[in-house]
Amino acid sequence: MVTQPQIAHLASRALIEVSGEDWRSFLQGLITQDVDTLSPGQARFGALLNPQGRLLFDLFVIGREDGAWLDVEKAHRDALVMRLTMYRLRAKVRIAPDETKVFAAFGADPGQGWAPDPRLPALGWRAYGDFAPNADEAAYDAHRLALGVPGPADWGVEQTYPIEANFDLLNGIDFKKGCFVGQETTSRMKRRGQVKNRMLPLAFDGQPPAPGAELLNGERRAGEVLSGQGGRAMALVRLDRLEGALTAEGRSATAEVPAWLPTSS
Repeated sequence: MVTQPQIAHLASRALIEVSGEDWRSFLQGLITQDVDTLSPGQARFGALLNPQGRLLFDLFVIGREDGAWLDVEKAHRDALVMRLTMYRLRAKVRIAPDETKVFAAFGADPGQGWAPDPRLPALGWRAYGDFAPNADEAAYDAHRLALGVPGPADWGVEQTYPIEANFDLLNGIDFKKGCFVGQETTSRMKRRGQVKNRMLPLAFDGQPPAPGAELLNGERRAGEVLSGQGGRAMALVRLDRLEGALTAEGRSATAEVPAWLPTSS
């Protein structure tokens, strides 16, 4: 039996067009991902950080013949356009919203016109244009959460370091590309060789606790519950407090560490 791909319109995502003579050098000096070697049709995952190294905006950069698309959270698109415009100075770059729709496919290969998700092969593919959806965004989010991959609802704005949100494990940071905003802090955290906190999924009986609920190991604070649905949630967890009984809001929680996520680094 041939499995059909699940295709979802990601209404929470939107595009920014970046073009012009200097588009590559402009983005190269700002975001965590390398764009100098980006090919048309290729997608890469990255972020724009603040100067202190905390996450401002997650993004996918998609190569085009005459520039790139930035696939970003729709609610923050205008703020990102303003931030990029502030950085533009004299660079010959055009920065503008683009109303092309964002789609994700998972479960089976959707065929031509789709770019593999650069974070994790099991996540599926992304595409831009007009497609016939047969799944909703909630189904895609459940698929992502089942794989233990956090999303924008988990890191907020200027609250989280990208390594805590696993960007280094999900191909979201190129440590060899040269300078980017927030690089000093990000590189220092990587060089230390020990990451104390990471986002990972938790399983609960029933619905997950409210975002912000304290995760406890006995009486010791072990982390904080972030977003969730259907008995699972993401949490920012202290890796040295994974062993033992975990609870949140008085209910038992089970940490489910994905195979791709080491509990020490």
